[in-house]
Amino acid sequence: MTTESVPKSPAEPGDVIADKYRVERVIGKGGMGIVVEAQHTTLPQRVAIKILLPEATKQGDAVERFLREARAAVSIQSEHVARVMDLGTLASGLPYMVMELLTGADLHEVLKERGPLPITEAVDAILQASEAIAEAHVLGIVHRDLKPANIFVTTRPDGSPLVKVLDFGLAKGMKSDSLYTSLTQSNVIIGSPFYMSPEQIRGLKGLDARTDVWSLGVILYQILTGKRPFEADATHALFVMIGSDPPSPPRWQRAEIPAGLEAVVLQCLEKKPSDRPQTVAELARLLLPFASEEGRISVERIHRLQGVAPPPRPPSIVEGTKEGAALAQAAKQAFGEVSMSDAATMKRELRVLLAAPTLPAQETPLQGTTVVIPKPAPVAPSPVVTSPVAPRESSRGLVGFLVVAVVVLVVVVAVVLVLRAG
Repeated sequence: MTTESVPKSPAEPGDVIADKYRVERVIGKGGMGIVVEAQHTTLPQRVAIKILLPEATKQGDAVERFLREARAAVSIQSEHVARVMDLGTLASGLPYMVMELLTGADLHEVLKERGPLPITEAVDAILQASEAIAEAHVLGIVHRDLKPANIFVTTRPDGSPLVKVLDFGLAKGMKSDSLYTSLTQSNVIIGSPFYMSPEQIRGLKGLDARTDVWSLGVILYQILTGKRPFEADATHALFVMIGSDPPSPPRWQRAEIPAGLEAVVLQCLEKKPSDRPQTVAELARLLLPFASEEGRISVERIHRLQGVAPPPRPPSIVEGTKEGAALAQAAKQAFGEVSMSDAATMKRELRVLLAAPTLPAQETPLQGTTVVIPKPAPVAPSPVVTSPVAPRESSRGLVGFLVVAVVVLVVVVAVVLVLRAG
């Protein structure tokens, strides 16, 4: 009786790769390759090594895609791309790639564990990923396979979140798409169906940055709502939906999503590429109002990468200008010391006020840099009452409230006028 032997894994614990990387464990295995964790034999360095499986090498394009991933990752310098440190071939002839070892989870795993993300966190994650994609686009590279499983969330040494884009195996130059064309003609789907753009599923040549913008929109929709915008059991039905059906508005799934953010997501999912944000920089600018300060930094980097002037920062009401110093002093006189949390709240509310319609033309703007807060008019003393009944506290409280309200209104109007004048 004979038994069929099980194919041996291309790398097992204890194996030494390239005479310097000792394999410690298998991290994961897929249909195309295996990823192992290894320790450098002479340096205190742990790495991840991706190795192509023997059966994958029988596919005509697999090795080329593997090498393309390595070349794309090396050419992009952003911290938001997993670094590739070495490339080679095992004695068995299988290609391998040495990469930085990441700790954390991809967005697919994060969604399974936590569900929809807080709005600012979701926007910031997309903006960090967009930094990597922005640089790739400048280099003429389209990722073409963006999905939650290819966006990895790890941490910096200071504990802040760091997003890295993985798997540039399907990346292709914007001007040369011959490989994609030949594969499509062979009825091979390139990409992950749920995240593919309409032009990608039609096999059009010349895919550009707007295909990645579509995929980023699908991912943002999903991490905001917990659902994908297009769902179907059969691939053909899914492709029909992507090509012709409008997605349901994200706010139907999660009412707290701002209407403006919903509009950005839906614009990314326009069927015609010309109706979407045309670049990652344009997408980043649209997402800016919903991002944190860290997200704003990502937006500025994206604009610099793509040679676009970054959006102006909003004026500060407490620092950096003479007007701000005068306003801070006036607020201190009116309200006393203000805590940092209260100051942040006031700053957010003032941004809303600045977005309101302009004051009527007859209003005279304040001139110069000094803001004078007028003292409230003195309250006339109450008439002498011979009755022994004491004045009602409610009347005094009402007067005091009105005085404070007048002062608050004056300060807010002064702030708005000075910021508009500046």
